[in-house]
Amino acid sequence: MRGLTESLWPIRYKPLPDELLSSWLVRLAHGHGLKVQTFCNLIFGNKLQVWNRDIDRLAPEWLLAELSSKTGASRQQVFETTLQSYQGVLYHRPRQSGSLTWIQSLKLHHRKFEGFGLQFCPGCLASDPEPYFRKSWRVAFNTICPTHRCMLHDRCPHCGHGAAFHRSDMKHAEYITAVSLLECHYCGFDLSQSPLRSTNYFDNEAGELIGVLVTRLASSTLNRSDIENMMVMHHLSKLMLSRSPKVRLYSHLCFAMGVDEIALNTKDDVEGLNINTRHHLMQVVCWLMLDLERELRNAIQNKAIRYNHLKKDFDDAPKWYLGIIRKFSDWRFQG
Repeated sequence: MRGLTESLWPIRYKPLPDELLSSWLVRLAHGHGLKVQTFCNLIFGNKLQVWNRDIDRLAPEWLLAELSSKTGASRQQVFETTLQSYQGVLYHRPRQSGSLTWIQSLKLHHRKFEGFGLQFCPGCLASDPEPYFRKSWRVAFNTICPTHRCMLHDRCPHCGHGAAFHRSDMKHAEYITAVSLLECHYCGFDLSQSPLRSTNYFDNEAGELIGVLVTRLASSTLNRSDIENMMVMHHLSKLMLSRSPKVRLYSHLCFAMGVDEIALNTKDDVEGLNINTRHHLMQVVCWLMLDLERELRNAIQNKAIRYNHLKKDFDDAPKWYLGIIRKFSDWRFQG
């Protein structure tokens, strides 16, 4: 298309609130009447591949620069669509591969998602004037939609495949007139028609904490206290997924809360767990955070965990957290 070589594209949508880079890029392609792969080949050529990587996480500079130049969106607007914008908020050190703190894993293999890292709220997709996928839906502690008071989904309820909207136009001709991000790429099911599952909490205060963090995450209003709390929450979640027989924190807390344990796949990080397991685990973590010193004291006294576990591999721990666990460092306290 001739217009794609000009200074500004004929269709130059701006990112919607909290929109994910890949969602915006697909909307731009379809807005020009082109399949995603055709559009990217025309713009970037065959040598610069977009979809053979987690584009939201890696977001190369050449891609961001071109999007800013051709849509008129500011560089900051473009950058905010990427998961890199969470550096210093959800994670400190970027990684090109492997697990990244709080970022859901797509498990990309030959342009296919083998993981379930792209979550969605059917209520949001159904009510959007222009359906799109949110950046905050890629975050592991985010398991709910506070707007529609429902659980997020991490896969198509009809066929069980993970969402991969960039592949939804593969069955269409090169030039398209209407392909929706709502379509499951595998079976064609309308993801906005997925059932609205209520956010059932076994502790209301823990549920309120989840809701506050998720709301602030989506609106980019997390404060310093929130950021430090989430650092500690991630460390605690790793302890609950520990394979060590000496770390029984998860079992201890479920017993203390009076809730049934569910099986945790300790081969996965929290970023690789399914939505139901993560929702359960995040409630346990948040319940612990509500009175951290007292509950950690109880856990140590019940030999569910030891002081050295609480600080191991947590080099950037907040000072207030170190102040709490330092109270448990006396060997006589640990019995």
